Amino acid sequence: MIKTMATRLAGLSGWRRRFVWLLSGAVAVLALPPFFFIPVLPISFAILLWSLEGVRCNKGALSAGWWFGTGHFAAGFYWVSHAFLVQPEIYGWMIPFALAGLGGGLAIFPMVAVWASWRLTDGLVRRAVLLAAFWAVAEYLRGHLLTGFPWNLLGHIWAIDAAPMQFASVVGVYGLSFVTALFATLPAAVVGGRRGKMAAFSGVLIAVLLWGGGAVRLSLAGPDSSTLPLSELPSDVPVVQIVQPNIPQKDKWRPELQRQHFTKLVEMSRRPAGLDPARKRIVIWPETAATFFVETQDVARMQMAETLGPDDILITGAPRTYPRDTDEYKVWNSIQVIDASARIVASFDKFHLVPFGEYVPFRSILPFPKLTAGRTDFSAGPGPQTLSVHGLPGFSPLICYEVIFPGAVTDPDNRPDWLLNVTNDGWFGKSAGPYQHMAAARFRAVEEGLPLVRAAYTGVSVFFDSYGRKLAVLPLSASNIMVHPLLSDKNHTTVYYLWRDILFYGIVTFFAVLVMGYNRRLKSL
Repeated sequence: MIKTMATRLAGLSGWRRRFVWLLSGAVAVLALPPFFFIPVLPISFAILLWSLEGVRCNKGALSAGWWFGTGHFAAGFYWVSHAFLVQPEIYGWMIPFALAGLGGGLAIFPMVAVWASWRLTDGLVRRAVLLAAFWAVAEYLRGHLLTGFPWNLLGHIWAIDAAPMQFASVVGVYGLSFVTALFATLPAAVVGGRRGKMAAFSGVLIAVLLWGGGAVRLSLAGPDSSTLPLSELPSDVPVVQIVQPNIPQKDKWRPELQRQHFTKLVEMSRRPAGLDPARKRIVIWPETAATFFVETQDVARMQMAETLGPDDILITGAPRTYPRDTDEYKVWNSIQVIDASARIVASFDKFHLVPFGEYVPFRSILPFPKLTAGRTDFSAGPGPQTLSVHGLPGFSPLICYEVIFPGAVTDPDNRPDWLLNVTNDGWFGKSAGPYQHMAAARFRAVEEGLPLVRAAYTGVSVFFDSYGRKLAVLPLSASNIMVHPLLSDKNHTTVYYLWRDILFYGIVTFFAVLVMGYNRRLKSL
């Protein structure tokens, strides 16, 4: 029956074949967060590979990759449309162009990967391996070219659980994506005789090894000590208090409501009942929780500081500006750190800005307003930094989607004790977007071997340990606080932290050269 299906798919032509490619690419999204229906991934790629057997020209192979990619990205990024509906009277008309641009534009990467694997090999097993290698390379390029957008990588399917994610501590998420692509492509070879069945079995075995190997690593690590009751932890261990106000994006910047929103944040920042007054707190507000320039508002800073003990700090996302009323006027999307004396003791400016969200590329020829509040484009900060204040563990701040970029979340010359991601996913409502964002952030904890604290305006706020294990969570659309001890071990380094993507380069190159060399040898016989 499977062989019959493969034969029929290879015999398709015209719009039927294009529709199958589009649909199979879209269905593959169900393997990604928040659905995690992982079996659809090898099924979708099997449909792609079987139908490729009927392609006879370069145009057909390019078409296969583009239609599959368009379906995959348009379905995977549908939630982007929610951002344009916050002010539909201004931005609603842009939705079809945004989705078509994302889907069709990003589809160029899988288009080239599919075409190259079809052009350089014949035979289902060899093509499956080469497609996996080129797909991983395409994801790497997508994460770096034109400011980069490494969202919904194939490796993200393993964020279903901490165990299968652990291989990312060695090869990073791009290396894990290559292994995942093998898991997705090799089962298609089941129709190719004895060798094909062995290849298909190998694909299934990958998932078993990822889960089993990861489980062994976690068992050797043991439980995270921060899961112990606070009374059993040393008195110098600070706690993180995440404030998740859950204020709808459409209301966030309304002038008549901003005082009410600020008061809510302040009240949620007070020391919880029962918490030892001597224990240091790190109170965290999400991205642009302060909707004003903190450095110019002395009274507001005093109100924020009144919630703190003498050794506490408050970290808030806020816009920052300097200098005012000059030709050099700039605005940054920033993090401000405030102490109990109402002083700003540290700042960080977002360095990886969202095109069209925080600035408009080629503004002189593109007369579009940016999505975020204000008319002035945000300026970019200098890059990753480690902030250390009041003797508290140093942290690497990451604003919004800065956290999705592998290997670019810490200062290489000053390793932090923990990672902080403040974000506002309220733009995307109750869609898949916040869960996909959280999954990408989780990989940074595994790769870097550092705890990651995620403070989201409407959720999901979460505390991951240095192995990516979820220790505490505030769900989407909840208004609450979350208090958790902060423990970090700088001596816990990972292979990925030391080598970055070098192993990924080597593994992908090895498999690609091996397959193409073997394919050429067969042709010469």
